[in-house]
Formats: sequence, C-alpha cells, structure tokens
Amino acid sequence: MHTTRYQPSASRPASAGASLLVLAAVGFGATLVGPTLVPILKDPPIEVIPIQLDPPKPDPKPIEQVRDKREAVPTTQPLPNQPDPVVPIPGAGNPIRSTTGFDPVPMDPPADPGPPSGGTTVVDPPKPPVMIGATVDPRYADALQPPYPNSEIRAQTEGRLVARVLVGVDGRVKAIEILKTPSKGLSEATRRHALSKWRFKPATRDGVPYEDWMTMTLSFKLVD
Repeated sequence: MHTTRYQPSASRPASAGASLLVLAAVGFGATLVGPTLVPILKDPPIEVIPIQLDPPKPDPKPIEQVRDKREAVPTTQPLPNQPDPVVPIPGAGNPIRSTTGFDPVPMDPPADPGPPSGGTTVVDPPKPPVMIGATVDPRYADALQPPYPNSEIRAQTEGRLVARVLVGVDGRVKAIEILKTPSKGLSEATRRHALSKWRFKPATRDGVPYEDWMTMTLSFKLVD
C-alpha cells in the first residue's frame, strides 16, 4: 500500500501574496466608500415675545327691520266712461238727461303773511314828501299887472320884467327881487304892487303850507 503524503505545491506563496493584495484593496476601498462626517449646525434659540391682543368685539346686534304697519289701501281702477242715464218722465215729450255740471267757485287771494318771525322787523323806507309849489290864486289873477307909471308912458318905455318873490304861508308876498327890468321906474312900480296886491296859493309839503320862492314874468307894452 502506498501512502501518498500531501505536499504543498510550489504556488502557495504566490496565492498568499494575492490574498494580501485583495485585503489591502478592500481596506482601501472601504476608506473611500465609508461615511463622510458632516458637522451638525445648531439653530439659535427662539425668543418668544408676548403680543397683547385686543379683547374680541361682541357681535353686532341684528338690525330689526321696521315694517310699515299701515294697512295697504287697495287701489281701485277708474270706471270706464258711461253715458248719463236717461230718465223718462211720464207725459213729457222729450226725455230729460241728468247732468252733474257745477259752476267754479272763485278763490280769494292768499292773505299777507306779515313780517317774518324771529325778532327781526323789516321797516319800509320812508316815502318822500309830496311837494306842491306856490301858484297864482285865480281869484286875484286880474290884479297881477301893475299900473303903468306916467313917466314911463311919456318915455315910451316897454319890455319884460322878471321878478322873484317869496310867498308866505298866507299867500302874500313877503319879499321881492327884481332879476330883469326895462327901467327903474317899472321896477319900483312892480315892487309896490306885488307887496300890496299879489295873492298866491302857498306851497305845501304833504298838505302843510310853507314859505317858498317863485318867479314871475311881466310884460309892459304901450297900447294906442
């Protein structure tokens, strides 16, 4: 019987070296593939600030709708125009037609409301007075012409004389001013005659007599 002893082959050292290379490669790969350490950042602390809130407002009360309690008035449609009824009267030749005509009643104008209330009274402006100037009294119209002086007749003096007279409240001449004259003799004759014979209706203010001036014009002419 032959016993065969085990003898390692010559390639054993080579396989052992190959195993070491495989382990070294695995270890180096593990270092490359291994987890990467990442630094952990911490957030800053949160500061809580209390905020005061207003108390909640109460709910508004519902507005109650006010309903019109007045009763609705039913509207009526106008009746169509119908002819007036004809009422026959026994014994009458023609029927009488009833009518509903009426005469209009005159209305009075509205009354004056008067001054406005409130303590303020509106006062109308005063009316101007009624002024009437002095006039010649027709009862004494024939006495206006003064007599022709003889000296002026002989001198054949003619012309027009203008005088301004002050008429008093009694109608008499209180003063006279000669504005224009043909001669001195005619002026003196006119002055004397006016103060003694002339009469006027005095001037009035709202019916009250007062003194006033008026102008008179006289004509002196000789007649053959």
